[in-house]
Amino acid sequence: MTVFNPSKIALSILLAGLTFVGASAQFKLPGAHTAEHRTLIASQEKIGTEIQNTTTQEFLDKLFAEEEEPEMDIYTEGWESQSVNCYRGVTVPQQRVLDVSNFAMPCNGYVTSPYGYRPRFKRMHKGIDLKATTGDTIYAAFDGKVRLAKYEKKGYGYYLVLRHPNELETVYGHLSKFLVKPDQVVKAGQPIALAGNTGRSFGAHLHFETRFMGYAINPAAIFDFANQTTHTVSYTFNKNTYQEARNFDPEANNEYAAKYKAQRAAQSSASKATKAAKKSSGTRTHKEKKGETLAKIAGRNGMTIKELCALNGLKTSSKLRIGQTLKLK
Repeated sequence: MTVFNPSKIALSILLAGLTFVGASAQFKLPGAHTAEHRTLIASQEKIGTEIQNTTTQEFLDKLFAEEEEPEMDIYTEGWESQSVNCYRGVTVPQQRVLDVSNFAMPCNGYVTSPYGYRPRFKRMHKGIDLKATTGDTIYAAFDGKVRLAKYEKKGYGYYLVLRHPNELETVYGHLSKFLVKPDQVVKAGQPIALAGNTGRSFGAHLHFETRFMGYAINPAAIFDFANQTTHTVSYTFNKNTYQEARNFDPEANNEYAAKYKAQRAAQSSASKATKAAKKSSGTRTHKEKKGETLAKIAGRNGMTIKELCALNGLKTSSKLRIGQTLKLK
């Protein structure tokens, strides 16, 4: 009769395991196989196309590499911020649906600097910068009333704050001229100012903000600047998401920028042509110099002597004085 001994069984299992480990330690892949494996891995490496873990903000920083340092937030940092931010101590709801159906684009420029934190400046940009030329008309985004029309030399320059019935406030910065005054009631799309380069600015543009009870909402959450419209007829403010854009597409912005620049170039060319035409159609004159005659002056300007005389009330026998002004057209 065989006696069951647990100790002997455990010892057998242990010895078998040690034997397997020893055999494994002595097993090696053929050298040719190892070399082939290394060659295969090396051929699959594409250093130039490695996937980079880049954040959206880092991407935007590269896209808008030339943008300047954001202005101080006039609601919390700028001078006279007490009068700008009238919502101190007020309880702001966690969520609120706002009607943005009756709107107008503040200007037709493309985005030159988006909303968001700037790591290289360690400062938050609480609005969106839109391309504009000094003198371009700026429009009220919604119906409302002008709450402030002031100057802030450290950042916004000449700026307006409008309060709207949909509970939003909009801010327009770096203006060159006000077209409205405080307490004036305005309609969406009404001209309120001219664009400029005032305050802390290194090129003409419009700094545009959308605020709900002091909270700086990302304007791209409400407006689709590449298509010059709002995303929807209402916007839901939420304390957790108000800094997020809604479908902001840098490529779409680039396409719109190209169209904008082409349109501006065409307008500029047309304007120059119009000015040139007006200049050529205007009255031209000539001052008489020593030795000149009616025949010489008429011939140089494609006229007959009779036409030149009729235009100036002269006779063909009239003598000219040095310095005398003659009309040519």
